Amino acid sequence: MKVLAINGSHRKGSTLELLKIVLDEIDSSIEKEIVSLSDYEIGYCKLCGACKKNGGTCILKDGFQELAEKMTAADIIVVGSPVYFGSITGKLKSLFDRSRALRVSWSLKNKFCGALAVGATIHGGQEHTIQAIHSWALIHGMLVFGDTSPTAHFGCAAVASQKDGKFEFNKGGIETAKSLGRHINEIAEMLK
Repeated sequence: MKVLAINGSHRKGSTLELLKIVLDEIDSSIEKEIVSLSDYEIGYCKLCGACKKNGGTCILKDGFQELAEKMTAADIIVVGSPVYFGSITGKLKSLFDRSRALRVSWSLKNKFCGALAVGATIHGGQEHTIQAIHSWALIHGMLVFGDTSPTAHFGCAAVASQKDGKFEFNKGGIETAKSLGRHINEIAEMLK
């Protein structure tokens, strides 16, 4: 069992910290990895159709290939994004668009996908951001999951602020991040 957490932020800040909280809740017997898109160059999908002709191989050569391998190898993918104008970041959108190559061969079908969004204010677009992640997953035929009881929402929706160089999260954000991690444990138990 392998969990891949994708930090869709352009930097390593609050979204990364929340993903770490999620992974800290996951049983130690489960393999876990976090990747930050800020470490990768990902070009725009040109909708050239080459991936359809080449059996799912994108002709653009950049960081997408490594990320595609990691997503394909994972059983569960948790995607996190800060809210950018009510949705996901441009970098994450580029990854999603480029993943069309993976859809050609249905490489992500039946994998589990959870979502995490962090904004600067309550009602700052977190649910819309989570919805964009869920939509991507559903188009790939993935199985979408949210956090579990006692919170049980769409996933982790948090509010972050920075004080003295450290991130502070609202209580509900911390609770839903931990709950998302616990739900991964439940899914892993079901899959045994």
